[in-house]
Formats: sequence, structure tokens, C-alpha cells
Amino acid sequence: MKPNELLLMTIRSHDQFNTTIYGLDDRYRGIHNERRIIFMNQADMIAQNLKKLEVVDLTSNYDDTKRRAEQFLVVPYNIPKGNVAAYFPETNMIIPYNHFADYSNTPISKSVIVTVEKREFVSG
Repeated sequence: MKPNELLLMTIRSHDQFNTTIYGLDDRYRGIHNERRIIFMNQADMIAQNLKKLEVVDLTSNYDDTKRRAEQFLVVPYNIPKGNVAAYFPETNMIIPYNHFADYSNTPISKSVIVTVEKREFVSG
């Protein structure tokens, strides 16, 4: 992986069963009324000059296809450095459909190389 890349795992919230979402709260992680969240290690946030609740876009690049998921809020979390987590299906658009885990042959949704970019807002 390149220095600015992180390893994304997709997760479910407390109010979710598979892809069915019953609410916008995740009492497991202290999130209320929101699902477009990226959980980051504090050291990674500092390294990328990101602040709590800053708006970012997530990108992946597999098979020369750049995929983008927009407008996620950064939340500091006790996650290993170099890793991030976000809810699915909100991140499905950045998961390559044709890449699989080495041994389980399942989609790589628990191990996707991504970059996190500050969201640029343009006033009109």
C-alpha cells in the first residue's frame, strides 16, 4: 500500500440486519442519526490533517477504475493505525465486484484499499 492509503472494512450498525437498515443509530459505537461515517485512528487523522466530523470522500482504485463514495464524517475511533471502518451499503460503490479474499473467496468488502480526501466545497 502507498503511504496515503488505508485499509477499509465495511461494518453493520446496531440497527441493521444484513443490508436492511432499521434506524440511523449505532449504540455499539455511539453514533446517532447518521450512517455516512468513517471511523479512523487518531494518529491517521493527525497524519492526514483531519478533524472530528470533517467531511471527506472515500476512493478506491481497482482495475484502473476509480470509485468514489462522497460526504462521510470523520469519527475518531479505537481502530488499528492504517485501518478505517464504514457502514455498508453506504460504501458499496467503492467495493470492486470482481475481487475476492484469498482463502474464503468472499468479496473483499472487509479489506479494501482506500484513500480519504477532504471534501472540497465550492460556494456558488
